[in-house]
Amino acid sequence: MLTAVWAWGGTVTSIERTAYPRFKRLITAHELHLFFAPTREETAWAAERMDSDGHQLALLLALKSYQHMGRFPKPDEYPEMVVDFVRRTVELPEGTFPLYETGRTTERQRTEVRQRVGTKYKQSQARRIAEAAIRKEAASKNRPADLINIALEKVVAAGLELPAFSTFDTMTSTIRTEVNTSICCGIHDRMSAMERAGMLRLLEERDSDGTTRFNRLKQTAQGPSWSHFKRLFTHLEWLDTLGDTAVWVDGVASPKVTDFAGEADVADASELRDYAAIKRIALLACLAHKARMRVRDDLTTMLCKRVAIKIKKAKEELEEIRVAEREIVEALIGNYRTVLKNLDDGGPAQEALAKAAAMTAEAVKALDGRCHVG
Repeated sequence: MLTAVWAWGGTVTSIERTAYPRFKRLITAHELHLFFAPTREETAWAAERMDSDGHQLALLLALKSYQHMGRFPKPDEYPEMVVDFVRRTVELPEGTFPLYETGRTTERQRTEVRQRVGTKYKQSQARRIAEAAIRKEAASKNRPADLINIALEKVVAAGLELPAFSTFDTMTSTIRTEVNTSICCGIHDRMSAMERAGMLRLLEERDSDGTTRFNRLKQTAQGPSWSHFKRLFTHLEWLDTLGDTAVWVDGVASPKVTDFAGEADVADASELRDYAAIKRIALLACLAHKARMRVRDDLTTMLCKRVAIKIKKAKEELEEIRVAEREIVEALIGNYRTVLKNLDDGGPAQEALAKAAAMTAEAVKALDGRCHVG
């Protein structure tokens, strides 16, 4: 049972999702000339070492493929257009087919190619480099294709011949399962017995709508209304009662927590019940941790939106007050001017009213300035 519930890498990784070198389905004429056209020197080299046209063609295909991909393809991998292009380039007779023999002849061809290219056959070293790279990166990365690509990069950088893709795939599956199991055990051990029991109850206890409380962990924020804000805050209080999730995932890489939470998020309660208890608890713990982080972010965003709405409304009201007061002040100034026209020039009353009008105008400017700054 442990194999069934722990094996994250139980399925074979598609080679198309990785950077493992392979022949493209569609090869352009430019690519054929760039990667697969033998030089005169290479043609003469192959003729010196192989006594038949078929063996020469096979050796040249192995050479050009190794130069381009860093590995020896299997006989059935060579596209017909590549075989035909190499045959025509070196002017071998029509109907010549590469002779892919097994045993000593094949090994001799590969040895000749390695000597010409300047590499050595060190598969054990290549596997050690790949294993070390995968084990290191598996602590923070979860996708098999990503782990395989990193291992490929390290082996190529070491100037070593690439092992078969199945070697990388099997190695990644095994190491990834080991690392993930260790991470899950760590999360499990950092939780108290009560907290573990609480995680398991999420898959059993149901809310008034009939759904398990596990679905609460997937709850998303609604619009920035006050009622939604209060409901979301209550949800955060419930999440906090589950335990200190930051302690549970302490030391676990954030991308790994996200991947584990994502695996739990796409599953339903019945599927999670089939997992081993340790893995089930660990995935739920990661989902609870991400839910707490998301709710806190949502509360902050919702509060900012609510404040922005209030500020906008206050500015609109302030502008209405400013316009109304300006109208009142302008009306008063108009009245002052009317009175001044009816008084004698240079009289004391006219001077007093003129000063009052000036002071009122200054007050209007000051009021406009304060409203503008607010």
